Amino acid sequence: MRKTILLVCLLVSFGALSGCAENDTIKGSENSTNRSDKTYHWRMVTTWPKNLPGLGVAPVRMAEMISTMSNGRLNITVYGAGELVPAMGVFDAVSLGNVELGHGAAYYWKGKLPAASFFTAVPFGLTAQEMNGWLLHGGGMALWEELYAPFNLIPLAGGNTGVQMAGWFNKEINSLEDLQGLKMRIPGLGGEVFQKAGGTAVNIPGGEIYTSLQTGTIDATEWVGPYNDLAFGLHQVAKYYYYPGWQEPGPTLEIIVNAEAMNSLPNDLQEIVRVASRAMNDDMLAEFTTRNNAALEELVNKHHVQLRRLPDDVLAKLKVISAEVVEGIAEDDELAQRIYQSYDRYRTQVMSYHEISERAYINARAAQPLAQ
Repeated sequence: MRKTILLVCLLVSFGALSGCAENDTIKGSENSTNRSDKTYHWRMVTTWPKNLPGLGVAPVRMAEMISTMSNGRLNITVYGAGELVPAMGVFDAVSLGNVELGHGAAYYWKGKLPAASFFTAVPFGLTAQEMNGWLLHGGGMALWEELYAPFNLIPLAGGNTGVQMAGWFNKEINSLEDLQGLKMRIPGLGGEVFQKAGGTAVNIPGGEIYTSLQTGTIDATEWVGPYNDLAFGLHQVAKYYYYPGWQEPGPTLEIIVNAEAMNSLPNDLQEIVRVASRAMNDDMLAEFTTRNNAALEELVNKHHVQLRRLPDDVLAKLKVISAEVVEGIAEDDELAQRIYQSYDRYRTQVMSYHEISERAYINARAAQPLAQ
């Protein structure tokens, strides 16, 4: 009898506990369902004309990817430069929470944050592959996040064009003297170097370049590379096309996310935003790698653009000035100093290895085969 009573008590207790557990599971599922089913509508502003091949299309692709991966729980409307905010108003719009996302380039904000230029491009600095290495595995991303945190922003790598062109000029560049007094659209640290080399650096949005060249407001411009430059029609307003892009060897574009907006998302949606940004970063570089040469062939063969290499002595002088400018950024700011040291240390290390890997292979590939 005692065994029977004990068994009944155990069964009752087990049932009660099971009921409690079942109820807790149901409640937990309801909470989870409520969180998962909530739909978020975000806005992304960019520094580019909407649907510009490469730069302008990439944010739209990212928005579509996020909508698909989130099963429609996070939907992003993309606005081109000037549609919602001016091109150079992207940073402030996202920082203030007027919009949730922005796409642009960190060096556009060097007036607010001189060290921001390290996270786009440094003259004679890291290539696209090397930038990804520094950001993702060399400590660069943590420093970028620290730099942007006071502005309520979370930065993410959001694209790379690879080595750019040195730019479009309306006269030949045969020596450093030809740069004297030249008005050129060239942002970031490259602009500071150009200024110290005797030119006049101008920072204007991409959408204003064509008209500025056409009207003579500027004498030269760098933009991106053949793929984007052809789309902009720059061959119609400038004759000479120079390489290599010393000023932007591996320019990283950025996604900036309002920190409060990001933290309001469930963890899975936050991860989707991060993964989509990384996919965008990889895809843009692949696209430019694929499209640039065909565009260059069209510029040269169809539009008769004069392709020129910058003289060695000009490049050598620009390199010397670049070292001075880059080092000078870190003089008066502790965080900028740490960013510079991290970047410079990584650059030295990766250059050493690439001498026997990337450079050695490319040189071997280009070498003429031995005569049979």
